[in-house]
Amino acid sequence: MRLLLVEDNRQLSDWIAKTLRSDKYTVDCVYSGDDADHVLRTEEYALVILDLALPKLGGLEILRKLRARRSAVPVIILTANDSLDARVAGLNSGADDYLAKPFEMTELEARIRAHLRRANTHQQVVVQCGALAFDSNSRQFTLAGEPLALTAREHAVLETLILRAGSTVSKATLTTTVFGFDDEANPNAIEIYVHRVRKKLAGSDIAIVTLRGLGYVLSEEHPNGD
Repeated sequence: MRLLLVEDNRQLSDWIAKTLRSDKYTVDCVYSGDDADHVLRTEEYALVILDLALPKLGGLEILRKLRARRSAVPVIILTANDSLDARVAGLNSGADDYLAKPFEMTELEARIRAHLRRANTHQQVVVQCGALAFDSNSRQFTLAGEPLALTAREHAVLETLILRAGSTVSKATLTTTVFGFDDEANPNAIEIYVHRVRKKLAGSDIAIVTLRGLGYVLSEEHPNGD
């Protein structure tokens, strides 16, 4: 899952991003309102964490512009302004959630997970495909009940596929999910990560099927071939 963090306090931004990356999220960080508005026009994100007091363009204006473009990406406002008027203004401008500073990181993480579940229409905590399971709370995969060791990018590939199990996921979609805008991504790199994940699923009832020219499908294999 690729997240955008808009926070002008560099120390706070680095701490939040480091924690979320340890949970195997891909995190892009921007530090001003105009940069946030630009990347939201050009990049795709699963969720946005947005400060309100930003240089050059305020958070509420960014949010209004985002919703005016009919973007439905979940937005969590993260701000020091905890007044009732500020909360109402944020929610009325299109925010999905509002968290005041100082905050507990565990609460922010829980809110992120909840909004991602809703956005992906997976209300259940554990998403299952055959012997493969993904626990959205622990952010861990298991295969036949055993923990599945994955690198951060392998995790991003498999998470994207299991949340769309049975449906085709294009290489472009995987690329935008796995790599942030500061990463140097070779166009063929996704094939390498898909190959590595396939090896880790080998011998199970789960397969990543390549549809040439279209993308990849995560599907459950049946012994009789159906």
